[in-house]
Amino acid sequence: MTGKLISLATLAFKQVVRHKVRSSLTILGVAAGMFLFSTVETMQRSLRLATQSEADDTTLVVYRENRFCPATSRLPEHYEMGIRKISGVKEVIPIQIVVNNCGASLDIIAFRGVPAENLLRYAPQIEFLEGSFEDWKKRNDAVLLGRHFAARRGLKVGDRFDAAGVVVHVAGIIQSDEPQDNNVGYVHLSFLQQASNAGLGIVTQFNVRVQPGAGLDRVAKDIDEYFRSEQAPTRTRPEKAFFADTAAALVELVGFTRWLGLGAVAAVLGLVANSILLVVRSRVKENAVLQTLGFSQSAIALVVAIEGILLGAMGGAVGVATAFVFLRWQSYTIGNEGVTMAIAPDAAVVIKGLATALALGLLASLFPAWKASHRPIVESLRST
Repeated sequence: MTGKLISLATLAFKQVVRHKVRSSLTILGVAAGMFLFSTVETMQRSLRLATQSEADDTTLVVYRENRFCPATSRLPEHYEMGIRKISGVKEVIPIQIVVNNCGASLDIIAFRGVPAENLLRYAPQIEFLEGSFEDWKKRNDAVLLGRHFAARRGLKVGDRFDAAGVVVHVAGIIQSDEPQDNNVGYVHLSFLQQASNAGLGIVTQFNVRVQPGAGLDRVAKDIDEYFRSEQAPTRTRPEKAFFADTAAALVELVGFTRWLGLGAVAAVLGLVANSILLVVRSRVKENAVLQTLGFSQSAIALVVAIEGILLGAMGGAVGVATAFVFLRWQSYTIGNEGVTMAIAPDAAVVIKGLATALALGLLASLFPAWKASHRPIVESLRST
């Protein structure tokens, strides 16, 4: 049985190679469709990872109540001491945020000003790809760039650049398991407060690590209650909920792209089906001769189906691989209201893209395979 399948697959492959122009055009068309599908899937997956809460989430964001853009959220830095008194709080870090654009943008630049002594205690998961923490501490204008940020701007250690009205010196390139760390630049808090004219003692937000099992909702409620009577009351949310709320327009925009993905799938399905149907019509006599030589109807159908699967697999492999390399190379980041989301492909997107291409190839060839295998032999031999 296995030997027979291998023989039929070999015959189908020869049929694909035999018609080089037709096969090449079909593969290119499938590749274009799967490139679009993989890009949309990458955006959808990145959005899910950024906004869907998980059981092991432990980060809260304390923001000024009824404020959204970083430029409008102003909280006293001394709130840090009050937050530390809340039961269940593990670590707190005050953050001043400066962005080049508060609206939705594909090229957002976000600086985060943090106290040097708090950074590694709050984010021990940060790894240095280039430079060091000591180099960063030495200079007041030094910045640690997330790897996506550095790749998108083509920056390396030692470079000096001006963005969002802030001039900084690159002291290190970092990566982290936390997606937000890879898309921003960390600078000294006092430097950014003065560079942005926010003023010393004022920050945009506090990021709070909660002890496991303490309950994010309970701690968030306690923090907001603690500052309710203050001049600058707060609103505290889990980090992913904060992203989903502040970037609602972005979420809606990315959600719309799923229709583009479905359109790409439909285009690939129609393209492969049309190509295989044309092949079947051009090989009517050839299939009839194969049947007279002993090929069963199921064998004829299998050859046609495998040919469709091969075209889908080849085009899918090209399209998915191209999308993966392109998105990795470009390091696109979408941002809104100071929060960022990297459009980074991963293995899950690659596997889904290849599986979809194979399934589309099979689905598109089912009707042509049935048609090729059920045509009467005599009628086929008489056809012109």
